[in-house]
Amino acid sequence: MGTRNIFLKIAYDGTNFHGWQRQPGRRTVCGEIEEALARVLGRDIRIDGCSRTDAGVHALGQTASFLLEDHGIPTERLKKALGDCLQTSKRERLGEIEILEVKEMPEGFHARYSAKGKRYLYKIRRGAHPDIFKRTRYYQIAQPLDTDAMRRAAGFIAGTHDFACFQTAGGTPRETTVRTIWDLQILEDGEYVTISIAGDGFLYNMVRIITGTLVEVGLGKRNADELPATIESKDRGRAGHTAPPQGLYLKEVFYE
Repeated sequence: MGTRNIFLKIAYDGTNFHGWQRQPGRRTVCGEIEEALARVLGRDIRIDGCSRTDAGVHALGQTASFLLEDHGIPTERLKKALGDCLQTSKRERLGEIEILEVKEMPEGFHARYSAKGKRYLYKIRRGAHPDIFKRTRYYQIAQPLDTDAMRRAAGFIAGTHDFACFQTAGGTPRETTVRTIWDLQILEDGEYVTISIAGDGFLYNMVRIITGTLVEVGLGKRNADELPATIESKDRGRAGHTAPPQGLYLKEVFYE
């Protein structure tokens, strides 16, 4: 059958994983999927993910790709086989990973390098009393948030800028820290606030630092009008705290 370029779309609860990227001796999302593929296909498979989400971060639409050589299982059957293997291999952890889509892509497609952008959601729960059952899914904040001030600050962040101030040391070195944020919205639904952010690329911890900065604006700890100077400074120390991982979700990846 030759070589097929296989695309995966994946959702997962990142709570009990040490992130996406494979790590020796640690349970990761990538490692779990590769183990399942090895059982289904009878050979070792290495997959390339679009986003290396950190420990505790979730995904609604992570993507990955791999090359499959000379194997008789039809692509349309691989989704069920892989999903069944993930669901039955470790029943005590049932439902942490779901394969949403499997399809064949043209030669040269790569989940990471072919991506044109991503959208992340960051979910916040406002309330004087934390909900213990939502501690792994939301950033819980007891104090009121001024969402109008947060929206004003968000307006300064959207666009094309050098976002060095929103980057944590430790990520993959980048040739440039200039990025374009296409869309940045503060959405409200009762006690919940969702920050929806889409752009052509994101630096290490960029979404979580932007969130932490917007939260500090919402709490009155910093002025929204300071954001242009903060961005211009390129100084991580001028931006806000890094919001915790559990509120972050990779929503979708954009391709041509």
